Amino acid sequence: MATDIDLHLGRRLRRRRRLLGLTQQQLAVQVGIRFQQIQKYECGANRISAARLWQLAEALETPVSYFYDGVTEALERKDAAPGTSAGGGEMFSRKETLDLIQAYYQLGERPRRRLLDLAKSLHDVNDAVA
Repeated sequence: MATDIDLHLGRRLRRRRRLLGLTQQQLAVQVGIRFQQIQKYECGANRISAARLWQLAEALETPVSYFYDGVTEALERKDAAPGTSAGGGEMFSRKETLDLIQAYYQLGERPRRRLLDLAKSLHDVNDAVA
């Protein structure tokens, strides 16, 4: 049975893999396992050993601590409101958000700044109208 920490690690694994644009198969090949094992990690069905977590972090070019970021807050939210969703972190698991982030980082420095300024100005316009 998956614990809340297993679920959190699985969500962070999925988020990072998607952010990098990797499939489960591609990640599995990098760490020498089958893609079904990645699926089980991501849904929290199987626990990730310390050695495997290290391999995944290396393959995903992130520190091991990345997987534990926000775990305390996630556990506190769960205790405070059982049955509710994970909150703001869910927006980063949406495909649309990940597509936008990937497209943003594919832009050069100047277009990125201009896009960010545009987004901020649109937000300011919405606040003025409301």
